[in-house]
Amino acid sequence: MLHLGRLLSAAIVLVLLGAFAGACRLPRQDSTAGGPISMEDALRMRDTAPGGGGTVGPGDLLEIKVYEEADLSGPYRISPDGSIDFPLCGKVPLSGKTQGQVADALTRCLATRYLKHPNVSVLLREYNSKKVFVFGEVQRPGTFPFDADMSIIQAVTLAGGFTRSAAKNSISVTRIIDGQGRKIRVPVEDIGVGKEPNFQLQPGDIVFVPESFF
Repeated sequence: MLHLGRLLSAAIVLVLLGAFAGACRLPRQDSTAGGPISMEDALRMRDTAPGGGGTVGPGDLLEIKVYEEADLSGPYRISPDGSIDFPLCGKVPLSGKTQGQVADALTRCLATRYLKHPNVSVLLREYNSKKVFVFGEVQRPGTFPFDADMSIIQAVTLAGGFTRSAAKNSISVTRIIDGQGRKIRVPVEDIGVGKEPNFQLQPGDIVFVPESFF
């Protein structure tokens, strides 16, 4: 009986130790869930994302080129109703389309009515319909127009730069990925001295600069 009692006691101790270890184990950050992701993961997502960028909207300026059709090529600003007045096609609704979808829409219009094999390319010159948000320990927190290839350094500069108490290496960028808000830690101080690559923002990104307590 004494031997059996010792075995039972040992078994109970092992169970309790296992439960304690499970309770103390840190949760695994799963980059496929809705939790934080690393800057490296964010860069990889950007590099492997389909081309065409974000969607366009009112106020955006497009550079449209139709191969060998100089009269159709040029800058076009999207009107408040989300359309452009394009030669031969009339009013073309574009709001919510990617640059690739804009090119496809114009190609279809021209091919159906006027040109045999139109070659249309679209470049976004000004992204006035999209914004980035910068707040926390910066001189002028606020909302700023997004520009193509906008970096986090540019966004902080637009916000007047850091305050003295800014935690420059603990900045977070909240980005919508697959319909969920994901936080990306961006070490801006390391970027500034060349230790890390620059971080490109996307329309709708929220940049938060926390306070340093050291």
